[in-house]
Amino acid sequence: MESLTKGIRWRKTSLKPIQISKRRPETTTIDHINGGNINHDNNGVDNQYMIATGEEQPLSPAARLFHEPNFNVYIIAIMGSKKLIDPQVVYDKLPHTLLKHHRFSSLQVKDDKNGGTMKWVPTNVNLNDHIIVPTIPQTLDSPDKFLEDYVNNLSKTSIDSSKPMWDLHLLNLKTSTAEAAGIFRIHHSLGDGTSLMSLLLACTRQISNPDASPPSPPIRIPVGFPTIVLTSAPVVEGPGGEDVAYFMATTVFLKDTETPLKAPAGAEFTPRRFVYRTVSLDDMKVIKNAMNMTINDVALGITQAGLSRYLDRRYGRGREDEGATSTEKKNNLPKKKLRLRSTLLINIRPSSGIQVSISRYDGEEHEAKWGNWIGYVLLPFTIGIRDDPLNYVREAKAMIDRKKHSLEALYTFSIAELVLKLFGIKTASSLSHKIITHTTLCFSNLVGPLEEIGFYGHAMEFLAPSSYGQPHGLMINFQSYVNKMTIVLSVDESTIPDPHKLLDDLEDSLKLIKEAVYARGLVKEESMPIVALT
Repeated sequence: MESLTKGIRWRKTSLKPIQISKRRPETTTIDHINGGNINHDNNGVDNQYMIATGEEQPLSPAARLFHEPNFNVYIIAIMGSKKLIDPQVVYDKLPHTLLKHHRFSSLQVKDDKNGGTMKWVPTNVNLNDHIIVPTIPQTLDSPDKFLEDYVNNLSKTSIDSSKPMWDLHLLNLKTSTAEAAGIFRIHHSLGDGTSLMSLLLACTRQISNPDASPPSPPIRIPVGFPTIVLTSAPVVEGPGGEDVAYFMATTVFLKDTETPLKAPAGAEFTPRRFVYRTVSLDDMKVIKNAMNMTINDVALGITQAGLSRYLDRRYGRGREDEGATSTEKKNNLPKKKLRLRSTLLINIRPSSGIQVSISRYDGEEHEAKWGNWIGYVLLPFTIGIRDDPLNYVREAKAMIDRKKHSLEALYTFSIAELVLKLFGIKTASSLSHKIITHTTLCFSNLVGPLEEIGFYGHAMEFLAPSSYGQPHGLMINFQSYVNKMTIVLSVDESTIPDPHKLLDDLEDSLKLIKEAVYARGLVKEESMPIVALT
């Protein structure tokens, strides 16, 4: 281990192209797993070490930004498995898939002789440092709470930068949603949600055809035009000068209303609680087809409704009529209109995703740019109780339709890059941090596999991605998988102490909107679910 450390220090100062020879340190063999315990010996395991080769590469400006103290963000992806996870299989497969990408087998080091710029430096990867199989107590009052607390504790820690900044936690723990769980934790400097999701899915195979990778929809749009992250591509027709002015005003002085959803200063340094709920994607499609809109419109409408219901309850605490049914005219919300905005993450690549084939990955970036290529738009939510639940999705659609005709995402990305080049990383970080802290939450909607997939032979039950280290006290992610939609919340508990109630509000909002489209006869016969007659 000492010789490896010396090698890293040498590469840090010289930063020359390298090729590392194989080392044979003491390794760990998994003989059997019982309740999460791992037996150790010194016989060694094939692929225990990934041998690194290749040249050093500079970090992109966006990747450097995620090393600033107020933007030290980690992506969390919880994968539910339909069966117990075999850690030995994961040990065997990872070197042939995930670790083929240089960012997962490289250190991020500073070149002190070149102004402190950072570079990717290839290094050996000891899988024992990255794959964690925790000991699970044999008796648990609530396995769901154990998993929730486990991920919460992860958000209290960071990954040692003396190794590639990712790890994978395997929990053979049966919960109400899966037989076991795998938790990927990846530093955001390795890539954004689009690139990391694509790489993760490239490590999976179809359950119906174990030799085939999951298909990805071939959606294409012109180079340079933005698209909502992994959703249907909108048409961009104008520069959206009004939106850019709105963005600049937010940078300088325009702040959201202080509501129970608005996190206090310093929220980026607090732990996060991750909760999730899986609902029917088919229910969302019923609404989509009935109202001639997109799944993204429906997700935003559900979010707008759920946030309104949640805030109505929070503002109503302690009142004489607490618990009374709220209506559009009589509710607990402030009479003055609330300014409550989300930063909506936008994939600005020329394609809607990144098609990555790990089996033939050679370290080059082919079809689309890897890394962090995201802009964002400021999305205002209309907070209010609506007697007609369909008004939530109508308002959301009108709002997002206007944003689709704006180049706001490209402006936000370009301005951040320009500021970084002209004034340096500290100023760029401060600017981005100010914009985010002037808004309330972050929202994203990711399209997942259309067919059931397996991660190294383990059929996936659900996928729940999110992150921690961001200044917002609330992050909402919608993640589809086959015919399911998982809603994931990442919350600062001092801001939102009852995240499960917010999940209830989101799920109830979906039910109310679905019931409304049926009640008004808007559902076409071909869109109605098939019910078995008994």
